[in-house]
Amino acid sequence: MYYSSGNYEAFARPRKPAGVDGKRAWFVGSGLASLAGAAFLVRDGQLAGERITILEQQRIPGGALDGIKEPERGFVVRGGREMENHFECLWDLFRSVPSIEIEGASVLDEFYWLNKDDPNFSLQRVTHQQGRDAGTNGLFALNDRAQRDLLKVFLATRQEMEGKRIDEVFGEDFLSSNFWLYWRTMFAFEQWHSALEMKLYLHRFVHHIGGLPDFSALKFTKYNQYESLVLPLVRWLMDQGVVFQYDTEVTDVDFSFTDGRKQATALHWVSGGEPGGVQLTADDLLFTTIGSLTENSDNGDQHTPAKLKEGPAPAWDLWRRIAAKHPDFGRPDVFGAHVPQTKWESATVTTLDHRIPEYIQKVCKRDPFSGRVVTGGIVTARDSSWLLSWTVNRQPHFKQQPKNQIVVWLYSLFVDVPGDYVKKPMQECTGEEITREWLYHLGVPVEHIDKLAAEAAKCVPVMMPYVTSFFMPRQAGDRPDVVPPGAVNFAFIGQFAEAGDRDCIFTTEYSVRTGMEAAYRLLGVERGIPEVFNSTYDVRALLNAASRLRDGKPVALPGPHALRKRLNKRLETSEIGELLSEYNLLPE
Repeated sequence: MYYSSGNYEAFARPRKPAGVDGKRAWFVGSGLASLAGAAFLVRDGQLAGERITILEQQRIPGGALDGIKEPERGFVVRGGREMENHFECLWDLFRSVPSIEIEGASVLDEFYWLNKDDPNFSLQRVTHQQGRDAGTNGLFALNDRAQRDLLKVFLATRQEMEGKRIDEVFGEDFLSSNFWLYWRTMFAFEQWHSALEMKLYLHRFVHHIGGLPDFSALKFTKYNQYESLVLPLVRWLMDQGVVFQYDTEVTDVDFSFTDGRKQATALHWVSGGEPGGVQLTADDLLFTTIGSLTENSDNGDQHTPAKLKEGPAPAWDLWRRIAAKHPDFGRPDVFGAHVPQTKWESATVTTLDHRIPEYIQKVCKRDPFSGRVVTGGIVTARDSSWLLSWTVNRQPHFKQQPKNQIVVWLYSLFVDVPGDYVKKPMQECTGEEITREWLYHLGVPVEHIDKLAAEAAKCVPVMMPYVTSFFMPRQAGDRPDVVPPGAVNFAFIGQFAEAGDRDCIFTTEYSVRTGMEAAYRLLGVERGIPEVFNSTYDVRALLNAASRLRDGKPVALPGPHALRKRLNKRLETSEIGELLSEYNLLPE
């Protein structure tokens, strides 16, 4: 396996791997990593679909990429996915998956045309004082000390950031800036999360620094992620003969270890309440999703709070059993044993008539019923005690959604402190109470809030104990390699497997990358995996980011005025000077 870029590799078709017709494949979990891995086995590994089985504990595929209408409760999405044009592995996958919306098009075609015709950007990123513009004006407000903190982390080695928290490497000046407000609410970072992951994000998305304040960096699907991404991919896999076995909880994996060679030898499960499993040979390829950000999620409803479930967690318990068998298999408790630091709560609000959408339109400055971009990403209530953010994507967000309804998604980073209108922690609130708190920060007059929350909306809160568990400070070895040293027939996939050295987690791209790497390595597919977009090595991207981080303020040259003037004159006639001028870094 190797990484590559460019058309030469992107358009090449690999030859059929030797011995592939005698292989079988087993996937634990049906999240995006498994679905992608199965697709790459079929498309590039040329493994027959009927020789692939995907085992899933739930009765629906997709993992965290969900979106469903529940009887009585209403529409539910646990979270949303922000995408960009340089998710190389994701788009490599979906170029081959037929759209179920447009005949003759791929999912990538459909997504590309949608975002060409209706580009994403926000007209109101931050509010305060009950829905008023917070006046951030797209500025990062990083003073010199905060800029130095950012540069120091950017230039640090990976090893220097291992095991450290964000608030151990950034000072108060940075943590009180607009940049941190944009960043933490967009990516769901907390101050106690991993400084290493913060560094990886900075490198990974340096080309999008300028798009953080208005979300012009982002692209979204037409509908919820289940209907836009999971459903067409699952249909394509089923058309290829891939077998989906639902209501099946994998409980353990057996391994043999001889002379540095590691082989998965048996898979154990409980399916439909009955124990079962399969013996594995070297020709049985096992792809195991380890950990889960949505494990033990609990849905409340309009009149019932979501519960914080800290009991047995099957996905985490499976990884713990596996990890106990060899030190190369990771350290799950680094991530999955810190619920107070990894939990937050989201909620899906469905408006039932025109009254609440009128207030949405005042904030986002767009008609929410237009079918086009609405908020363009989250709107953060800066002065919210919960640090509440909310978004309205293109409507309808669900294909079966009535035309007079709007689906809103919101989440809060601080779920265990009292609200500003509802004097209770979010995690103790019913859907109706959460709606009241949102309406308060939306700018609904106080005298109308209770009536609208009761009559004009329906809300489903969702508590997720492990939703940011992968952001916990970590060191090398805490996450196992996708294919551990010496492994001959198994791989680990998903957000808790270590893929490459420059990509970052909590993205659809990372899930697909782990599935692709696992499939290519175990089958020996002779095609390069698209490497992470190299903007961190592009001087133009770095200069543009520097200019934006300084809010357009030029870099003052050192020395006396006369010397600075001479240096400026020399620079103006060079290519370096042209670049500095282009990105507004050269003083007049």
